[in-house]
Amino acid sequence: MRSQIIPAAVVTIALLTASAASVPAQTTSKDVSQKASETGEAIKDYTIEKKNEAVAQAKKLTADLDAKIKELEAEASKQTGEAKAKAQAQLRDLKAKRAVASKKASDLGKATKASWDRAKEGFADAYRDLATAYEKAAAEFKK
Repeated sequence: MRSQIIPAAVVTIALLTASAASVPAQTTSKDVSQKASETGEAIKDYTIEKKNEAVAQAKKLTADLDAKIKELEAEASKQTGEAKAKAQAQLRDLKAKRAVASKKASDLGKATKASWDRAKEGFADAYRDLATAYEKAAAEFKK
């Protein structure tokens, strides 16, 4: 009887450990910003021959942050008074930076061999600004 309990206990512990490991930790705004910044910087490594991949990656990055911005908008709509006004100002800034990053992603698609490096830099810089603005806004919303 005892010999059956020990293997069952081991299996139970292994299953609990595996299921706990598969549950992702809550993603923080800083995690999002860091990952976004690193991924935005990775665009710089693309060559003109991989332009289509770079454009697809840039569009995915901006779409991912769009979803996060929508979450902030939902949080902002719950606020009142001065906090709401401040949140709306931050969202306007965030959306303006998002528009710049979107334009720079579009510029990547139109870039020629001669303008490729400049287009990559432009997107990376715009995306870094967007990620930083998102981090700042998300931190404010948590106060």
